[in-house]
Amino acid sequence: MRLTVELIQNSLSYINPLKDRELDLRGHKIPAIENLGVAKEQDAIDFTDNDISSLGNFPFFPRLHTLLLARNRIRQIQGSLATSVPGLTTLILTANNIAELADLDPLRNLSKLTHLVLLENPVTRKENYRLFLIWRLPTLRFLDYQKVKDAERTLATELFGTPAEPSPLASKILGVKSRTFDVPSSATGADRAPAEKGLRVKLTDAERKRIEKMIREAKSLAEISRLERELNEGRIPGGAVGYGDGEGNGDEDEDMQM
Repeated sequence: MRLTVELIQNSLSYINPLKDRELDLRGHKIPAIENLGVAKEQDAIDFTDNDISSLGNFPFFPRLHTLLLARNRIRQIQGSLATSVPGLTTLILTANNIAELADLDPLRNLSKLTHLVLLENPVTRKENYRLFLIWRLPTLRFLDYQKVKDAERTLATELFGTPAEPSPLASKILGVKSRTFDVPSSATGADRAPAEKGLRVKLTDAERKRIEKMIREAKSLAEISRLERELNEGRIPGGAVGYGDGEGNGDEDEDMQM
């Protein structure tokens, strides 16, 4: 289900126990963040249990300080996030798909971020995961519900150096990012920010969902690169052409089950 103006306007907005105004958008299978300009001023937004793959595309929300995004499919954080939500203090990303430490680097510009939760993400299995984030995000006070200790900050500096002069280990980690590719939503060009207009191909909702599935299930980087190249060239990948229009879907569904 798309995050439409109607869905936002019909969703519950209430004063939570912390006396913050919170917008409840839980459990709608929303694939992408969009149209939030109509949400007006919120202190917190709950996106728990959706299908969001990219964290970004917010309007300017200086008041917003809490984002709840547990159990989505987030694998990418957009570099513009800090510009859109400069007051963010709490970010819950439990059970998402973030894989590399460098994928979290856009968070470094959130100068007020104090609470971050990444439990049940692949990235938590990386060596020096906790120390690297403590080093890269100096405002953090709690990571995965555990308080950041002064001894950890000292050790992190010893391992990774300073922001101005990172150690070879820090530079190596920052150089490894996941290959991510966001299929554009079916919104018109006028509805999207200029940075999101790079792809010329226009997709139906069904085709877009099919391509997202093809990317998630790709067996190699070469296969992902092929899908990306075809879209950048304005071509719809063969497995997604006409998907959802009632023509040939039966055969495709059988192939997917084999």
